[in-house]
Amino acid sequence: MRNKYGNRKVIVDGMEFDSKKEARRWRELTYMQKAGIIQDLKRQVKYVLIPTQREECHEVYQKGPRKGQPKVGKVLENECSYIADFTYYENGVLVVEDTKGVRTHDYIIKRKLMLLIHGIQIREI
Repeated sequence: MRNKYGNRKVIVDGMEFDSKKEARRWRELTYMQKAGIIQDLKRQVKYVLIPTQREECHEVYQKGPRKGQPKVGKVLENECSYIADFTYYENGVLVVEDTKGVRTHDYIIKRKLMLLIHGIQIREI
């Protein structure tokens, strides 16, 4: 199935990837890990950029398993997060990688927030 940017989801090693390019990069990275060039390879790692915003609530639970704990307020805004295609360590340094075909406006903002909030510059492939 094609999405609006023309890429097709593919399955490699029983895992679904958003594009052939991303699947190809996964294979490259797994070979690099086996060769000892990189370590601790992970997929789809989530980074919270802006946490959920809630209405202020000053009540506490009066009974039940949460007795004495503060109640949470109604959600005003859901969290904003970035999901990295891949993360790994190269020479002891964390690398956050994204295989990009199209740099959307949303992605560019999230890339800037990753640098501001987490101090991580995304490596684009």
